[in-house]
Amino acid sequence: MKIGLLGGTSLAKTLGKKYIDAGIDVVFGVRHDFDTEQTEWKMLNRLHHRICPFESAIIQSEIILICAETSSLPEICLALKNAETEGKLIIDCTNAQYDKKLAISNTKLIKKNAPKAHLFKAFNNLGIDYPHSDSFGIIKETYYCGDNIPEKIRVKRLIELIGFKAVDAGLIENAPLLEAFYHLSKEISWNRKDQSNFHFKLVAS
Repeated sequence: MKIGLLGGTSLAKTLGKKYIDAGIDVVFGVRHDFDTEQTEWKMLNRLHHRICPFESAIIQSEIILICAETSSLPEICLALKNAETEGKLIIDCTNAQYDKKLAISNTKLIKKNAPKAHLFKAFNNLGIDYPHSDSFGIIKETYYCGDNIPEKIRVKRLIELIGFKAVDAGLIENAPLLEAFYHLSKEISWNRKDQSNFHFKLVAS
């Protein structure tokens, strides 16, 4: 099994390292102008030769985590469209730019360009700058959604493998709700006088 993480973000690097530590084969897909000479990325590439273009990472991987900035999504969607994604498991970890008037979801755009893949959403509550957004290490869970097919159990296990609690948020149509959950936390953070990060935790009885 090989996992491809798309995006040169802190989230991609952090999740990738966690899966490497868990013994999983990992490859990182980045945009054509990404600076691979940044210290931590350079070490990852030198030791494991894991950094390549988006399309190459998609082709190599059985499981794909999209951890990129929204600005990189058109390039990623083109790579998804050009590659064979039928039967692959894709996890959208992104959040669309917040717009109060439009219900925008990156997940719908990904689905359009990889219609035969098994699409799920997870890890988006962490944000692409994780773990910098969680300096005290208080985020212990992530919410995931997707159709009730056998691959959903696999997504849950992938989440738990790297130490997070997996909270089932229902079908893939709930992806915009997970993004709204993230944006609400950011809105609260921006309106707090101390400008500290704000995180939610669901409490179940």
